[in-house]
Amino acid sequence: MADQRPEPHDELERSRLLDMLSETVAGRILRTSAPDLGLAEHMPYPFLAMVGQTEMRTALLLSVINPAVGGVLLIGPRGTGKTTCVRSLTDLLPYVEVSLCPEGCLPFDVDAEGSPAVCPDCQRKLDAGEPISTYEPVRLIELPLNARLEDVVGGINERIAVQQSRVRLERGILARADQNLLYIDEVNLLDDPIVDAILDAAAQGSYTVRRGAMVGTYRSSFVLIGSMNPEEGRLRPQIMDRFGLRVPVQGLSDLAQRYEVYQRVRRYQTNRRKFVAEWASLTSAAHEEILFARELLKDTTLSEDAVEVGLALIQNLGIDSHRAEYVMFEAARAHAAADGRDVADVADIRRVAPMALRQRRSQFMTDYFNRQMEEDESIQTQIDALAGDSATD
Repeated sequence: MADQRPEPHDELERSRLLDMLSETVAGRILRTSAPDLGLAEHMPYPFLAMVGQTEMRTALLLSVINPAVGGVLLIGPRGTGKTTCVRSLTDLLPYVEVSLCPEGCLPFDVDAEGSPAVCPDCQRKLDAGEPISTYEPVRLIELPLNARLEDVVGGINERIAVQQSRVRLERGILARADQNLLYIDEVNLLDDPIVDAILDAAAQGSYTVRRGAMVGTYRSSFVLIGSMNPEEGRLRPQIMDRFGLRVPVQGLSDLAQRYEVYQRVRRYQTNRRKFVAEWASLTSAAHEEILFARELLKDTTLSEDAVEVGLALIQNLGIDSHRAEYVMFEAARAHAAADGRDVADVADIRRVAPMALRQRRSQFMTDYFNRQMEEDESIQTQIDALAGDSATD
């Protein structure tokens, strides 16, 4: 099968991706006329047309470049552009290998010894030299707030059961999100059973559905993106921990920027095709830079100073979770790759640390461990006293 992925840059060069988040650079495209490029009817607001909100846009880009970052949680009031920014990622997403099989078989399911872990149909195709997968753009899968558990994990296709008198399991939203982005708006309002299903899939990279005698196991390795308004309720700690980067999103304080938001949104609402076309050149360049950054990431390392400073920072902050340094270091590598560098240094740690480490300290756990230490000291004191009395006797 021919590899349909776009080729990265031929040689290492400084990336323009981070520079493209600058309003100065992005503004140039607005001053040039562009032809109607015949864009598809699905025309989300251009990612690079977002005004300000650099940390939010950077966090989303890092999660696209390096899925190991663990996703992004956007926290802020309504109307600050959280959902618009997430949906605008669709034109920047890279390519991923997807299965052509209903069972989700992929070529790498055959291990190094050649033992197959694919279905019989795919095994026959592989033996005949036929492809069982292809490359498609990563998709943004949205989980509706009113989704049922059966919609999320999958279940029996009731229409086929009634019309054809046969029972068949169908994949749910989590399975369709495999190797894609799973976006949950108002994530703090999800029902607990659905949160539990997402947590299980996110932790294992797969999940199993049992409906009577029928059992199906599906891949579900995805980048989790969520947004929430804290006024409407808190997020369970278990799912909060699954978001690698956390970004507070406030309304813009600069009056000129707020007026620029109004002008761009009005232009977008008046003529979406024209507005998207005006940003098409910059969007295409950013897409290419993301592909380059993903390739460069494979060879990107951490400098010794970055490791030393990062670990000392986590220790000084008193963060218990080992996921903290993993997220921070992976985000730093992605940040360096986005800037066209194959070594992440202290400057990258400085840039990503707030996003990776905020909201990871728990006063409850600090108080719990302090109480436990006091109790342990009391136990040891009693043991010493009793041992001393015994020795005297």
